[in-house]
Amino acid sequence: METEEEVVPHEPKRTGGVALPLDYTAACCHGGAKMAVLAYSLGKREINQHFTIKNAKLISLAAVLLLLCFHTALRHYGGGDSCEWLLSRGRYLGDNVWQPYGCMMHKYKSIEAKTCLSKKRVVFAGDSRIRQLFYSFVKIINPERTEDGNKHEDIFFQDEKSSLNVDFLWYPEANNSMKERLMSWTHEASAKPDVVILGAATWSIKLHSGSSEALQQYKVNLTAIAVHLDRLAEHAEVYWVLQDPVNEDMLSDNRKMITNQQLDLYNEVALEVLNSRKYSSRSRVKLLAAARQAALETIINSDDGLHLPESTRNVGAMVLMNSLCNKQLRPIDGSCCQTIPPPNLFQKLSVCLFLGAAVVFVVLHVLGYNRHRRPIPPDVESLEEKKPASAAAPLGPKDPFRALCRMGVIMLYFYLCDRADVFMKEQKFYTHSTFFIPLIYILVLGVFYSENSKEAKLLNREQTDEWKGWMQLVILIYHISGASAFVPVYMHVRVLVAAYLFQTGYGHFSFFWLKGDFGLYRVCQVLFRLNFLVVVLCVVMDRPYQFYYFVPLVTVWFVIIYATMAMWPQILQKRTISSGIWHLGVLAKLLGLLLFICFFAFSQRFFEHIFSVWPISKLFELDGSIHEWWFRWKLDRFAVIHGMMFAFIYLVLQKRQVLSEGKGEALFPAKISNLLLFLSVVSFITYSIWASNCKTKTECNEMHPYISVVQILAFILIRNIPGYARSVYSSFFSWFGKISLELFICQYHIWLAADTKGILVLIPGSPTLNILVSTFIFVCVAHEVSLITNDLAQVVIPKDSMALLRRLGAVAVFSLILLLLSSGNRLTPGT
Repeated sequence: METEEEVVPHEPKRTGGVALPLDYTAACCHGGAKMAVLAYSLGKREINQHFTIKNAKLISLAAVLLLLCFHTALRHYGGGDSCEWLLSRGRYLGDNVWQPYGCMMHKYKSIEAKTCLSKKRVVFAGDSRIRQLFYSFVKIINPERTEDGNKHEDIFFQDEKSSLNVDFLWYPEANNSMKERLMSWTHEASAKPDVVILGAATWSIKLHSGSSEALQQYKVNLTAIAVHLDRLAEHAEVYWVLQDPVNEDMLSDNRKMITNQQLDLYNEVALEVLNSRKYSSRSRVKLLAAARQAALETIINSDDGLHLPESTRNVGAMVLMNSLCNKQLRPIDGSCCQTIPPPNLFQKLSVCLFLGAAVVFVVLHVLGYNRHRRPIPPDVESLEEKKPASAAAPLGPKDPFRALCRMGVIMLYFYLCDRADVFMKEQKFYTHSTFFIPLIYILVLGVFYSENSKEAKLLNREQTDEWKGWMQLVILIYHISGASAFVPVYMHVRVLVAAYLFQTGYGHFSFFWLKGDFGLYRVCQVLFRLNFLVVVLCVVMDRPYQFYYFVPLVTVWFVIIYATMAMWPQILQKRTISSGIWHLGVLAKLLGLLLFICFFAFSQRFFEHIFSVWPISKLFELDGSIHEWWFRWKLDRFAVIHGMMFAFIYLVLQKRQVLSEGKGEALFPAKISNLLLFLSVVSFITYSIWASNCKTKTECNEMHPYISVVQILAFILIRNIPGYARSVYSSFFSWFGKISLELFICQYHIWLAADTKGILVLIPGSPTLNILVSTFIFVCVAHEVSLITNDLAQVVIPKDSMALLRRLGAVAVFSLILLLLSSGNRLTPGT
């Protein structure tokens, strides 16, 4: 103990020539920290006060209306033909990935090309650069074809199985010889080609040393040729290929006169002559300029300065194939040159339903039914909800129709985004920056919005919402960036999907174990909330139920969990209090479920036989097959039972007071906690190293069902063993977690595009701004859909058992009628 006399005074601290006592300095630092915390809290409060979800939705609605007007005007005044976009404009996303302006280009394979061009004759006529284009086109049809033809001669290709002929005719100049060939085609119907691709200029420049007289003669010749091109275009597809640039420094001496300035002059003549006939002719000769635009960036890689690199020639060939075949084959990821299909019977019925709801809503509003309440949306997994301070008024008679009206407006937006030809679409292109930089952004936001938890139990409600939220955001970034092309990212995201199913097993087992509510009302509530949005989208967007694979997966697993827990004997926690032997009964049920899973996993034929039976097959088929359903089910087949087993062990340990779940307390004694944390970190890192070294998806998917639980359990222990970690959560991630299901489903059509194959373009020419705006609207829509679903669930699912049974009977009859009608109007992609 120090006495007062023995205490040595502290040396004062000097700052800028002024002596400050140390205790004063400490007080300032402490006060500064308090001020920083206060500013941090006030900043978040200010943001939350002014930027509410209601204001955000109003802003998003205004943005959608403005964007609709903008795109309508753009298409009307600026040219809205996606075929013209495909042929004329675009940019490189990577070294070999060509992105047309405003639409998606499908990468055609041999079998597709043969199907599209079956029994047709395609003719390329021109110089050596047209010959290169001919070979690239033929290699799409037959990848093994080599460039073995003689120069300055005609070359012929035939595919006997498809009766397809592709010819190259040597016409190096646009002269009388080319005109006579075109004239013969217009007079001889039997020899008339179905597709003609022409182009020539370099030989005219070379032979006449780039003289102005040669240019004038070229214009005269092309004007005469254009008359016959127009006639030919009445019954065939005719393309004129604009001249690609050259690398002047690499040209040989006998080609030095072929300059880019000369080529531009010849292209101007071609545009002048062919575009002047655009409005006077019944048919239109199409100008292929996209290959030229691609060549501007790649001609530097030319071997001789004149002929294009193979990758650039492939761009031109694929552009031609999309222009010719997209209307016929209608590939999902080829939006260029596609027309809008007419709405089917179900889509027309959905329009009638939403319009009818709007009429009833207006009538009720006029009659004065104005009571309205927005119930607090419960979590789909646990169906627990925060009780309001005072009892809320029940929904009025007008509220269900109000909800249907809002849903109708949202479905109209869905349809305009991904079915109507209003907004643009572009393809995905993966780079590490497009995936990892957004991850850093959301991590910073998640940390900024950290809060103290109301409770510190393991996997408490706030923490599970947070978990679902950040996982969903990672999955969204994964989808829009096209990161599935990178196997390590793919394998880690596969763990996130497994973690969702793990939570499904954990949440439903905990509910049944603790509350023992096996009533029909509870089951219908869960099934309705899981499936309402998907069922509506199946009708409005003309897609099968299995297309939204996660919802069928979670729905089936909920039914399996319910059957496992509800079957005799029903073993609940209150029953195990009297006798611990009942714990063995639960383990026996879980073992039976494990054997059930293993039986189906190793009996693919039996699995497919079960799910191919009508009407079950109508729910689980995709493109006429249930292979996709088999793959999805098998990939994460053990995740749910892992979650159920974890919930059982945790709840038993909690009941026996083995765990310390107070705020700030470690979950286990210090030594055990440190050991488990060490093992969890090692396991987490080991899995990540293994996933990063995966070579193929097929190889890693075989191991995934068995080892994904390692990563999940490691995360849970790391997140929950330290008491301070359980005591905080991110309200930012938690907010997104509450609407994670809606986010996952809505992304298919209003954030991504072409059924997830591409990206929706609301603001062309600015990818970053486009993502920000489309994401803002997308999140607001998902939140509104979650509220609509909750509103309708209160009305559609009554608590009275008899009323509920009557409605279930009516739904069963209505569903049967729809299934019978769908036999002639199948909800399959591409129809």
